[in-house]
Formats: sequence, structure tokens, C-alpha cells
Amino acid sequence: MYTANEARYRDKTFRYLPDSGLALPPISLGLWQNFGDNADFDEIRDIILTAFDNGITHFDLANNYGPAPGSAERNFGRILQNDLLPYRDELIISTKAGYEMWDGPYGGRGGTRKYLIASLDQSLKRTGLNYVDIFYHHCMTPETPLHETALCMSDIVRQGKALYIGMSNYDGKTMHRMHHRCDDYYVPFVINQNRYNILDRTIEANGLKEQSEKKKKGIIAFSPLAQGRLSDKFRNGIPKDSRLFGREDYCKNIGLDERQLAQLAALADFAAERGETLSQLAIQWLLAKGVTSVLIGVRTKAQLLENLAALDKAPLTETELAHIDSIVL
Repeated sequence: MYTANEARYRDKTFRYLPDSGLALPPISLGLWQNFGDNADFDEIRDIILTAFDNGITHFDLANNYGPAPGSAERNFGRILQNDLLPYRDELIISTKAGYEMWDGPYGGRGGTRKYLIASLDQSLKRTGLNYVDIFYHHCMTPETPLHETALCMSDIVRQGKALYIGMSNYDGKTMHRMHHRCDDYYVPFVINQNRYNILDRTIEANGLKEQSEKKKKGIIAFSPLAQGRLSDKFRNGIPKDSRLFGREDYCKNIGLDERQLAQLAALADFAAERGETLSQLAIQWLLAKGVTSVLIGVRTKAQLLENLAALDKAPLTETELAHIDSIVL
């Protein structure tokens, strides 16, 4: 029987969401990949319990995480019911709906009341939960009026199925509009989840980061390591064991060319000068940029512990942030 580490909160800090009393750990664990039907259950159980033992209280899911849709939620639900249920009130568990999930016109991409409520009910059943702490609309969908999505989120909160609401993959302009729709219905919209890392600064260009600060919304950043590129294993080119090896068209599409490989090598050298890995530097960069939490995805417990060790490193200075910009911009 699992018993949590008694020292799990010792010397740990949490970061409050703006305009909310809810706090998140600086590093959260995302179950997007490697936690579904393609994973070894004992290994993912070890990763999740190790994360909690080390102060990670926030676990992030979505209806379609798998690869088989729903399988990550089912696996997490087993671990929750068998191991973590006594600690439920210490956990922040989030899930999302927005992308294609089931056949027919009501299970596809969208933000309709029909889809969002049905999807959340399915997620609660898969995980065995009575409620989630944060429920996200997973992506912008112009076919559905924002006021319909906002009203649905209001109903979900008032039904007790979610405590807080978030938006994922929104741009600044649309998030700004959704903020006002949610405000109309007293929706506790507190956080945005977006891709953000040293190599991908889209949320700075599309206004999401600026609007989040103005509207007092938190940001949790996914893909902090740019699909593994911001790690030491790319220091000498694309490794043969990488999922990017041999995928020339995909690499070209994401910008992984000789120029970027040279940037990654320079970043790895700079991280080594600081006495850390490139992965740790990438996490420190996001924390220095003011995100509420960094959402990591790992394949092994060793990767989890390496990422957590970033919190023991010295924060980046303005001079060091400028040096990173000089490498990649």
C-alpha cells in the first residue's frame, strides 16, 4: 500500500494564480504522452507517485490523451483509486475537452454545451472522480459562440463538476473576449494553458501573454522542452533514438534544421557553464518569464527527477536571459 513521503512539502514553494487564492507547484506533471495505452502501467504509476512524493500536486489530463482517447484518464483513475485517493484534497487534477473525441457531429472539435458537458461526464467516469479542479476548453472553435462556451462553463462549476475553468490554445484577442464572457456569467476563469518555450514564443507574438497579465490570468506552459529538443541529447545532432530521427519533413516543419541544431548546442554549452542540463535551463527560463507553472511530460522517472532538480538551480538573471535571446533570436 502506498504511503506518501512525509517530507513532500518540505522546502517547497507554490505560485499563486493572479486574482485567485489557488496555488500551483512550479512544476506540474502532464499526461499528454507516455501515460496511456502505449505505456507500462507499473512505470507510469512509479512516475506519478514519485512526482507527488516530491511536491508535485498538479496532474494534467485531457479527454483525448492516449494515444487511444481516454486511456490516460483511465490509467490515472486506477492510480488515483488505488494509491492517491486518501490524498485527493491535496491534489489539483485538470482535464480538457475541445478536440475530436467520438464519432458523429457531437463528438468532434468544438465548444458546444452538448460536447463539453458530455465529455466532462465521460472524463469523470474514467477517472472515478466526482469533480476536477480545473476544466479547460482545449482549443478555439469559431463555429461556437464564446457566450455559449462561457455559459456552459458556468453551469459546470455550479453543478460541482469543476472548481475552476481554464482556456487552452487561445490567442490574446480571443482570450480577451472570453474573459468578458466568463465575467458576465461569474465563471472562475483563472488560467491559460499554452505552448511556450525558448524556441516557441507564439504567446508573446499573438498577445496571449500580455492579455493574461492584464486580465490577471495564470499561464501554465506545455511543451517546455520543445518535444525534447531543449535537452542535452540534441547537443551533437538528432540522436538515432529520438522520435524525430529520420522524419525530415516533420523536422523541417518545426524548424529543426542545421541553424537550430547549432542554437541547441550553444544553449547546452551555456547550461553546462551554469552547472545544469539544457532541460533544467529551459524550465528555469519559463519560471523567469513569469509563468505560474511549467507542465512537464516525461517518459522515465530519471527524466522527472532531472526536471525537478531545475528548482535547485540559481534563477536566471536579466543578463543571462538576454544571452539566451542572443542565441535563438
